[in-house]
Formats: sequence, structure tokens, C-alpha cells
Amino acid sequence: MKKSLHLFFLVTFISLTAIAQVEKEIVTKKDYERAVQFLGDNTDALVYRKYVSPTWLDNENFWYQVSTNNGEEYVLVNAKEGSRQIANSLESLLAGTKLGNKINNTTHTSSEMVSPDGKKVAFIKDWNLWMRNLETGKETQLTTNGIENYGYATDNAGWRKSDKPILLWSPDSKKIATYRQDQRHVSDMYLVTTNVGAPELRKWKYPLPQDEKVIQIERVIIDTENKEVLKLNIEPDPRRGTLCDDISCSGSFDDNEWSNDSTRLYFVSTSRDHKSAKLRMANASTGEVKEIFEEKVATQYESGQDKINWSYLDASNEIIWYSERDDYGHLYLYNAETGKLKNQITKGKFVVTQVSYIDEEEKEIYFMANGKNKEENPYFSHLYKIDLSGKNLKNLTPEKGTHSIHWSPDHEYFVDNYSTPTKPNIAVLRNSDVKLITQLEEENIQALKENGWKAPEEFTVRSANGEWDLYGLMFTPTNLDKTKKYPIINYIYPGPQGGSIRGWSFKTSRRDHQALAELGFVVFVLEGTCNPGREKSFHDACYGSLSENTLPDQISGIKQLSKKYSFMDTSRIGVWGHSGGGSATVAAMFKYPDFYQVGIAESGNHDNRNYEDVWGERYIGLMGEDPDSTSAYIYDANAQYAENLKGKLMLIHGAMDDNVPPYHTYLVVDALIKANKDFDLIVLPHARHSYGDDSYYVMRRRWDYFVENLKGATPPENFKIDLKK
Repeated sequence: MKKSLHLFFLVTFISLTAIAQVEKEIVTKKDYERAVQFLGDNTDALVYRKYVSPTWLDNENFWYQVSTNNGEEYVLVNAKEGSRQIANSLESLLAGTKLGNKINNTTHTSSEMVSPDGKKVAFIKDWNLWMRNLETGKETQLTTNGIENYGYATDNAGWRKSDKPILLWSPDSKKIATYRQDQRHVSDMYLVTTNVGAPELRKWKYPLPQDEKVIQIERVIIDTENKEVLKLNIEPDPRRGTLCDDISCSGSFDDNEWSNDSTRLYFVSTSRDHKSAKLRMANASTGEVKEIFEEKVATQYESGQDKINWSYLDASNEIIWYSERDDYGHLYLYNAETGKLKNQITKGKFVVTQVSYIDEEEKEIYFMANGKNKEENPYFSHLYKIDLSGKNLKNLTPEKGTHSIHWSPDHEYFVDNYSTPTKPNIAVLRNSDVKLITQLEEENIQALKENGWKAPEEFTVRSANGEWDLYGLMFTPTNLDKTKKYPIINYIYPGPQGGSIRGWSFKTSRRDHQALAELGFVVFVLEGTCNPGREKSFHDACYGSLSENTLPDQISGIKQLSKKYSFMDTSRIGVWGHSGGGSATVAAMFKYPDFYQVGIAESGNHDNRNYEDVWGERYIGLMGEDPDSTSAYIYDANAQYAENLKGKLMLIHGAMDDNVPPYHTYLVVDALIKANKDFDLIVLPHARHSYGDDSYYVMRRRWDYFVENLKGATPPENFKIDLKK
């Protein structure tokens, strides 16, 4: 009897153990291959007749290219008549027309700046500025006293750099507005290559908040005809722009405009802390500088959302200026001679994002704006026009969605692409009076849908402080079973210069969100507070401290949405992000360890004392010489909270990251070791900030980590992402 009982319990134990082992889910290679089908390169290949990007040949004719299920198609459109011609190659499309010789042939390199007349280019050689005649090939040295780290037109902001000169040619192609950049006094950054034999030390100037002075630019105007360098009669400016973390995000010398006759240069000098923007005018012959007016703000001044929006009007000697002084981004008209405000051009509870075109003759301005239609997502963008007097506001693109505009050279016609995250693109041709001339294309996603694809779900939640509606996208498995529970993955990019979603137009794939959803997750993506595109108070909500930038919104949003969708499992929540999102991920794991169980932090800027000067000083303020524990630069730093880690954390960084150097992650690694915490680390020896060839390896490891640690399943071993599957 005892032997029988012993045998019974032994068999029962073995059986239960076997059942437990069987019940542990296995995610198969086939599951991963299905997930790969939902990556962008694969989903885009199943979409036809999408976005129209016109190449204008003259004021009335343009061509564009679209993919169809029968191959590439080339279309020639006459905007005046609305007529179309179609061919299977550009050559055959333009053959026999007078337009065939109007295709541009580039005669200069990407590290050269071509003059408006197309006859000359400027380039940098040995820290000096040179000019080359494109017809004769003759090279002329324009400056002679440039030396290492104190050269002309240098493109180095620390976090980004290139060999291309930063300058602005005058309209008559005779003068160049640029600067001599002094970076001798700022910090050095170092990276070391990984290779067989002696490693190579990479060294460059990388300004940090600790530096007494940031990079300085000494503004000059160069007369290329007489090879004379005229220094403007002002003190050097800190290398600062009114919009992005550099002074050349447009590809030219930002915040500079010439008068039509090339005799005057209008420019903005921005203070180191971004709290002051001075509009100035320089005499191009004497170098004398006149200050027209100054705007001061308590946090940080921005001249727009998607582009710099101030402009000089030559015909009327006026300035169009962008300001958020009433909490919304709007346009104002100033007298350029006296600096006095004439009138506010746009007003109301909406945000002007970018000036599209100014018609000085008709005294009208065309601009893009968000949030004017209160029945829509406030990030949807439309084209409007209004008189410079502030009267006769008109919406030129009434259809719901985000609109993108491509003007004809004379601004009589424009191509309008519009869509939403769930509705495919439609491209139409209109004239400047909003008349619809013809529909050009409607995006065909039939093959995509037949492959099992579905759009993400748009949702709205309230901000954690209850002040604003927040907007997001939720990705769920295409075979969603609403009776089951799915772990949640919170993708996060906190900004403040851009958010988790960025664009609200139609996309067949956003990162690997849908691919992750196919592996059995709900992917939650929320545009939290502190990001641009809405009122200034919304953007400035985190000003002064970025330690928990948008995290309360993410947590509150997940809780709110889970009350609506019972299939969201709030007991299993993971988080991941890259760059600022990597920093936010570590902050989430360290500061909310009972909410987030698994985190993957890629290339995070975990300590802004170690990051380029502009970003922190724009959104936090100046650090000062001897910051104490009350400084956001100190209490925002992630490493000091390492002892709070409870869940599973993977840190990833490229060893050659010259944007966010890897020492940010090493500081967190060091703190975790000292706190005796388990964690995972991947160092990519040759990768820079965006990982390049290692991107799909990192993606697969991300899938594995969430499958194993958040879902509790076993991933396939050493799966390789093949975009053909």
C-alpha cells in the first residue's frame, strides 16, 4: 500500500511538472516571421499610389512618380488645365516636350553651398572659406586667418557636425553672411574605436553646461568680388538658434535674411539660455548693426514649430514675427524701422506652426496651423491664409487630417497631401483661391489589408494633472481576443523637442509597434505634456526639470485606457525608448518600480551635465558654476536612483555615439553595480546614435526581452530579422 501511494505521488508530481513545462508559452520562429511582415519596409511595399511629391518644371507643369501594382508610373500634370499624361519612365514622359531639359543636374557636392545664380560654390578648406567658379573651376581663398577650432563657417555644435559651411549668399550672389566660430575654450569629447591593433582616438569640441562660455560666433559679411571680410560691429553671439538645437537646421544659416538689394542683413541673436531674442539689422557695407527690438520670455523663446517663422518684408519695410506671448504661437506685424508693433496678425486658441508663403503684393500670408478646428485632433495641420491686417482668415484645406503643401514656383497652385493615422493619403491639386482643380492620387492599401494589416486605434485620455486632453495610438494584435489579457508595452519619447508620435499622417508602420503587438502585446503610444505643437503652457509644463518628463501622463493614460479595454493587463507593463526615450525608460524603472516591470533603454541621455549644452540649457536653464542638490542638473540625473530598481532592465548604447556619448549609460551601469543590482547590457562597438547596421539586431533583442520577461514566454533562438518575410 505504501509503495502504491509513493508511486502515485511520484507519477502525479512528474505529470504536474510536465504540464507546467508544457503550459509555458513558446513564441515560435513562425510568430517572429509574421511580426516581421508588419515592419515598414514590408508594409510599404504593399501600398500603391501614395504620397505625391511634385517636381515643378515651371509655374504650371510638374511631374511626380508613384508605385502601382504594375510597376512605377510617371505622371506629368498641367496645373492650369488639370490635364495628366502618364508614362513608365521619366524620359519617355518628357520626350517631345519643351520640359525635358528642365531636370536639374547637380554640379556641386553636399559639402558646398551654391550661390543663387548657380555659378559659384563656397566650401571650407583648412578652417578657411573658399569659393569655386563652377564654369572655370577656379578656386579663390576668401579668408586667410582661420585656424584650428577658430575657423570660418564651421559646422560643429558638438552633438552634430559636418564639413558643410554654414552661410547665406546674398540675392546678387556677391556677398556671404557667415561667421568665424571660436570653439577653442569649450570641452573636448572623446571616443575610441574598436578594431584589431591600436585603437583610434576620436576627439572633437563638444560644449557642455559646465563650460564658462559656449561656442561663440563672430558674425561677418564677405565681399566675394573684392575678397574683403567685414566683421559686424557687435560682440560675439553664443551659437544659438531660435528653433532647433543648432543654427543650421534648415540647411542654411538660420535666423538670417538679406534685403532684396543685398545691402542689409537682418538676423536674430539668441541668448545662451534662449530667454532673449534680439532682431537686428546690419549694414552690409559698413558693418554697423542696429537693434530693432527684443523679445524676452521666462522660459525659452521659439520662432515656430516646424520652421523659423520670422521674416523681413522688403516692399513695406516690415517684420513678421512669431511669438507665444498669449500662450499660443501667433504672427505679429512690426515696423522694421522703428521696431514698433503694428498689429497682431493671427489670434485665437490655435497654434501657427509654420509660415508657408507671404504674398507681399496682396498683403496676405499663408500659414499652417494646428488646433483651429476644435472637432479634430489638435495636432492635425491645415493651410490658412489671412490678410496682414489680421482680417479675412480662411481655411484652404478643409478636409479632416494632417495636410502637407507643395507650392508651384509662383504660388498660384499647390499640391495638398492629407491623411490621418487611420485614413490613407489623398493628394489633390488646388489653386491659391482654394479651388479644387483635380484629385491626383488616392492611396491604395487593399493588398496591405489582404495581408492582415490593421490601423492603430486613436484614443484620448486626460493629462495626469487633469488640465489637457492627450492623444495617442494603441496597437493590438491583428488576431486580438478581447477575452484574454495582454501585457502592455509603453513606447516613450518625452521630448520636449518632439514626442512619441511625431507625425499624425497615415503610415503603414510606426517603428516596430505593430510587430511587437503581433507577438502578443498591447503597445501604448501617448503624446504627453511637455511636447510642442500645442500651447506654450503645454510645452513648458516640464520646464526647469525633465526628471519625470511626461511619465505621470503615461501612467495615468494607461490606467484610464485600461478601464475601457479589459484586455489590457496592468499587472504586466514594460517600457522602452531611444535617446530621450532611453533616459525616460530608466527614470520609469527607477522612480516607478511598482508600475513598470520591464524596461529597455537605448542610448539615453541619463545625465544632462554630460550632454551637449544647448538641449539642457534650452529646457532646464543654465547650470551655473557650482550647482547644488537643488539644481535640476543634479536631481534629474538617473544614476543616483539605481537602488530603486526592482524589475528587469536592459541598457543599450553605441560605443561610437557622437550625439549622446556612451558615458551616459556607463554612469547608470556604474551605479547599478554599486547598488548590487542585476541588469542586462549591450554595447554596440561600431554603432553611432541610430545604430545603423546593428538596428535589426537590437530590434530582435528587444522582442526577445519583452517576450521572455514581460510575457513569460520563450522566444526563438537567435532569430534573424529578414525583411523579405
